[in-house]
Amino acid sequence: MNQTIQKADTGSKKEKQKAMLLMAICASMWSLGGIFIKLISWSPLLIAGVRSLISAGVLGIFMIQQKIPVKFCGYSIGAGIGLSFSCIFFVIANKLTTAANAVVLQYTAPIFILIMTALVLKQKLRRKEILAVAGTMIGIILFFFEELSPGNIAGNILAVLAGAFLAFMFFMVGRGGSDNSIRMSGILFAHLLAAIMGIPVGLAGTTSTTGMEILYILILGIFQLGIPYVLYTVASKDCPPLACSLIGMLEPLLNPVWVLIFTGEMPGVLSLIGAVIIISVVTWWCVSGERHNDKSAAGQFPLDTNSSSLLK
Repeated sequence: MNQTIQKADTGSKKEKQKAMLLMAICASMWSLGGIFIKLISWSPLLIAGVRSLISAGVLGIFMIQQKIPVKFCGYSIGAGIGLSFSCIFFVIANKLTTAANAVVLQYTAPIFILIMTALVLKQKLRRKEILAVAGTMIGIILFFFEELSPGNIAGNILAVLAGAFLAFMFFMVGRGGSDNSIRMSGILFAHLLAAIMGIPVGLAGTTSTTGMEILYILILGIFQLGIPYVLYTVASKDCPPLACSLIGMLEPLLNPVWVLIFTGEMPGVLSLIGAVIIISVVTWWCVSGERHNDKSAAGQFPLDTNSSSLLK
């Protein structure tokens, strides 16, 4: 009997390790967004729309293969609206400001979840959560002190809005309970909405393209969004939420590295300091939030520590 238990533990450990590896691959693929968005000359709305259309196709095939039903309800539709605007604002922000600014400011989403929980559900924030919000705001302010040109400021604002809408997506999914079909349906709706909103307007603002740009948009749709959704879904079954969150931090760390290597884009000193503050605060909040969730009473709205693994 002991041998059976040991084999079961070994198998469980291997599954967890495999899931964590898949999560690392997933986060690394997410991090490709900045560089390929920079390399495509199209209107950012067209980039966002076509990228999402391709991703929706990959996700749809996966849902059919896994027999995950499409669920129409207020939570899935609300999640879709939130994620669609997050995707669009993220792409536009990448065009207006540095890739580092865009991805790190979007990673403020967990903090916006705290704010929404306090405002909408009237849950009182703990002292740690107040400190997390304050620390993140300090980091955001540093980004705006660094970038004083109108374009960069607009890009930073859109990146923060991308984080806020992403938080709304997770908030709606959290309110929908543990039903995986709501989350997957919300993601599918999001990318269909982004395609519907982005492609018609984006086409009017795009005059030419090249074969390489078509290749880049395929990479964005398939390898930067579509396949990572599949990997994330598979990994999240065995990868602990905290591990998913922390491994997901590879994205804001690697994203600006690829852009620096291939385009030479380098964020300023204040932006780097702000990035360190935001990533540190979100990581700390994920760790403390996971501990709190383990002790929370049943029936309390769950603060999703997995929300820093951004499904975008």
